[in-house]
Amino acid sequence: MSDNHNNLSSQLNQGLVIFIVLAFLTFIEYMVAITNQSLLLLSIAATIKAGLVLYYYMHVYKLAKLDEDADQSSLTWKITTNRLGFWLFILSDAFLFAGLLVTRFNLLGLTRPDLNQVLGLIVTGVLLVSSFFMNRAETYIKAGNKNGFIFSTVVTLVLGVGFLLGVVGVEWQEAPFSAGDSAASAVFFMMTGMHAFHVLTGVIFLGIILNNGRRDLYSSENYWAVEAATIYWHFIDVVWIFFYPALYLIGILG
Repeated sequence: MSDNHNNLSSQLNQGLVIFIVLAFLTFIEYMVAITNQSLLLLSIAATIKAGLVLYYYMHVYKLAKLDEDADQSSLTWKITTNRLGFWLFILSDAFLFAGLLVTRFNLLGLTRPDLNQVLGLIVTGVLLVSSFFMNRAETYIKAGNKNGFIFSTVVTLVLGVGFLLGVVGVEWQEAPFSAGDSAASAVFFMMTGMHAFHVLTGVIFLGIILNNGRRDLYSSENYWAVEAATIYWHFIDVVWIFFYPALYLIGILG
């Protein structure tokens, strides 16, 4: 029991350290953007943040853990194949967002729309905190802690809704243009709209696993659905890690 408790504490602390680093790098991005506008520093910070989320929060390293000797009817084999299939979906979806990012720089170059910097920082912070709690939700269910899982999932879900309200409910209303005004407006609404749609589907996904968790459908041995929801939620975070500087920080006002 003591070893399990120590392992849980270690994993929770690791998630906390990663979150602190992500928050610090986000603050650095904001300060760089309002001081020297260094594209190199902004790119490095975003890449490091994405790498941390991919490796630690999204468990990229698990893709290398293939149990070739596992029986094809076993849970281990099914989870392994599910994980590979899900990551193929994530990869295909990533091409969509990469295309939007390329479009942004092709159309706008090193200019950016005149958006609310403070609001951008706030919604980014909300999404980072939601990823922190999603990591805790998965960690708790792996340890068989149902109450911790439910609490952390609820917090993640609420923060996800808060992000949607901040972007769609506030930023879209405050934007200094409408969707058809210019290339900048088209890029802004397409990038934030597509991302908001994925956040919405993520919120629905969270609602499903929350309901299943309350019905005791997950255990420390069988929690693949929670892992999948976690990967998807952190993928949404990784996308915003690049969208945030691309829309709010990089370049001079166009």
